[in-house]
Amino acid sequence: MQLIRGLAHLEPLQHGCVLTIGNFDGLHLGHRAVIEKLAAHGKRLGLPVVVLLFEPQPLEYFLGENAPSRLTRLREKTIQFAKLPVDQLLVLRFNRHLANYRAEDFIKDILIAKLNVKYLVIGDDFHFGKARRGNFAMLKEAGRNFGFQLEDTHSYELNGMRISSTLIRDALGEGNLALAAKMLGRDYSVCGRVAHGDKRGRTIGFPTANIEMFRNNTPIIGVYAVTMTGIDDQEYVGVANVGTRPTVDGGAKVILETHLFDFHREIYGAYVEVHFKRKIRDEMCFQSLQQLKQQIDRDVLQAKKIFADLNKT
Repeated sequence: MQLIRGLAHLEPLQHGCVLTIGNFDGLHLGHRAVIEKLAAHGKRLGLPVVVLLFEPQPLEYFLGENAPSRLTRLREKTIQFAKLPVDQLLVLRFNRHLANYRAEDFIKDILIAKLNVKYLVIGDDFHFGKARRGNFAMLKEAGRNFGFQLEDTHSYELNGMRISSTLIRDALGEGNLALAAKMLGRDYSVCGRVAHGDKRGRTIGFPTANIEMFRNNTPIIGVYAVTMTGIDDQEYVGVANVGTRPTVDGGAKVILETHLFDFHREIYGAYVEVHFKRKIRDEMCFQSLQQLKQQIDRDVLQAKKIFADLNKT
């Protein structure tokens, strides 16, 4: 899969492409069904499969810190897209220029002139262009005028429930990681590079691998039983805290701190993925580091019990 940042780096698609557009936050089962459907059309027509998404996501541009929490950052999306039948992932920077782009010009300049779209799969509630004037009906009319086919993505349901990024966000916020995993088709995870921290965890016997979340908002806060991959070809188990560390410094920056059981290697700089299995508790503020250590002892025991139960199933 080729990651393309901006139209300037897009090579001409002389024969056209099959295309879908969206945020694809979380890249859940509904999104994956769209990609599989699009790939089938691409194979039938002999055309490349192209996914167009925006960075930042439009609501993040308009609402800033008040935007809904993001499930996946761009790099995390890229990792997941690379596992799917996608030829090109085109990322357009969502800024004032793009926000003010007329819907009609978006169709002519980008969909037709740049992408040469031949088959477009899109949600019937999709809106685009200045003041969100562009919609499914406009695209349908454009398809007749410019000669491309248009298909509605349709809703993807699980046990009668329409899967959406919002529902997954809600499930994570409620600590229902099992439900979130069913809708995602995998455990919820966070990727990032292990960075140096203040190494305070070592002083109480719990060294941690620290990852900055780089999100305005996070869908998860608290202590979790987790696994970590990316160090080598093994999966390591542990316990993780996602939050602002109120006992230590109580800063505004959200950090993911993972303590791996019986693990003693230095992994600074490694790009890893932390998979969230079960929630143990909410983040708490303790009166002393000794109280924090005692609670982490209990968290570790509970996490080990969770993994023992999971291994039985």
